[in-house]
Amino acid sequence: MPEERRDGEDPTKYTLRLATEKARAIAAKYPADFVLGADTTVVCDEHVLEKPSDEADAARMLRLLSGRSHQVTTGVCLRGSKGDVMESETTTVTVATLSDEEIEEYIHTGEPMDKAGAYGIQGMFSRWVTGVEGDYSNVVGLPVARVCAMLKRAGII
Repeated sequence: MPEERRDGEDPTKYTLRLATEKARAIAAKYPADFVLGADTTVVCDEHVLEKPSDEADAARMLRLLSGRSHQVTTGVCLRGSKGDVMESETTTVTVATLSDEEIEEYIHTGEPMDKAGAYGIQGMFSRWVTGVEGDYSNVVGLPVARVCAMLKRAGII
């Protein structure tokens, strides 16, 4: 399914919509089961940074994130027999100033190419992360504490 933001769509609502679409697509195959869908987006100065389309796009994103803070939001949808439960988690990440050489070297590792915002906090990029406010696991891609609370409220765990 295409992951495209609608004109004027709020980043949090966007991640919740995508998480819900993913959960519903899988739930159609497994209607008797609980299904979890999630989607993560990076936002810096109202710019929604998704997965880069190519190396130039990755470099653009990394230059935008360099030397500043941004928000990472993950939308989560738990679909069960009683419908959908949707929640989101937002974490603020601060990045050191990156040189053009560091950006190029990082891009050539291939790590940023399949990640929202063109970086993986759990990988080589971690050396430039100077601060995290909120749930670190959310930045990795799944807010584990929030998901566990959702599962507990649903009686799954």
